[in-house]
Amino acid sequence: MLTHAQVWSAIDRLAARAGLSASGLARRAGLDPTTFNKSKRITASGRARWPSTESISKALAATGTSIEAFVGLIQGDKAGAPTRSVPLLGFAEAGAGGYFDDGGFPAGAGWDEIAFPAVDDTHAYALEVSGQSMEPAYRDGDVILVSPAAPIRRGDRVVVKTRDGEVMAKELKRSTAKTIELKSLNAQHPDRTIATEDVLWVARILWASQ
Repeated sequence: MLTHAQVWSAIDRLAARAGLSASGLARRAGLDPTTFNKSKRITASGRARWPSTESISKALAATGTSIEAFVGLIQGDKAGAPTRSVPLLGFAEAGAGGYFDDGGFPAGAGWDEIAFPAVDDTHAYALEVSGQSMEPAYRDGDVILVSPAAPIRRGDRVVVKTRDGEVMAKELKRSTAKTIELKSLNAQHPDRTIATEDVLWVARILWASQ
């Protein structure tokens, strides 16, 4: 028997295989971004809400997935890559307080979850990109996997949070005791040099959906 949980789990797996969050999958399919969100899966009265065949069809078309492959995801296709849930937050929200501790590790409430293929880093979390400020490296709806514990070297792409709450994704050009030099991922935005004392934390980007 096909269950409500199986269908929604298959949609989550479909999004993960495409390197997207549930809302990113909906946007790519031309749907309202909240179509596949967890808040839409149960009504206010507690009834199970099923995804429409039209929304599933559009999601399959957007990801180039056959109906046979989707059935495999419903059945928990063991031939696919293993997945693990990691905390997910919108990039635009990351500057607000309460989502990270002083070391840049996920903290507090408000995080969603996303399944990522073969994620071994227990400290990793995901940020969903919004807008065009990081193109062409990252597009609206892409998801980047970030590790606050991974070692960082020159040339790595990183997420930086300043003490005034600004969050940015850049390439690390140079780091000294006094400053951090960052190269913009978008040629229309300037490179940045920030005093070390003004940086709250820096975390390495391990992977990104493309």
